[in-house]
Amino acid sequence: MRVRHLLGTVAAALLLAGAATAHAAPLAAGDGVSVDPAGGLAADGTVTLTGTYRCLDDSAGPVFVSSTLVQGERSQGIGGTRAVCDGQVHSWTNSSVVHDPVYRPGAAQVQATLMQLTTEAMGLPLPGFRAVENSDVTLG
Repeated sequence: MRVRHLLGTVAAALLLAGAATAHAAPLAAGDGVSVDPAGGLAADGTVTLTGTYRCLDDSAGPVFVSSTLVQGERSQGIGGTRAVCDGQVHSWTNSSVVHDPVYRPGAAQVQATLMQLTTEAMGLPLPGFRAVENSDVTLG
């Protein structure tokens, strides 16, 4: 679970810090990601976001679905899920416990990203963004 949280946080930081300088993997026809309109918010601060994705090929490196939740001035990466790239539509679920300040029930925005780690530049893993979806959600 810690790896998922770390991956989601790293992906969110890259996106929010202007990841346009990161390697951009070519968008394969049929790759996509969506976000469900309702997100979970538990009493202990656990945020759960869900949606679907589809990707065709992961031969260049592992693919993940990461998500970032924004509400007001607060923005945080919420987990990461390893994707299965077989051309089929799959569900994803990302969760994270968020404290201080906590998110509150109501309107928020989610950016979900289908990201592939590749090692094309100097053997270092770099994110390649295959699909991005920005959606309004209701936390409850």
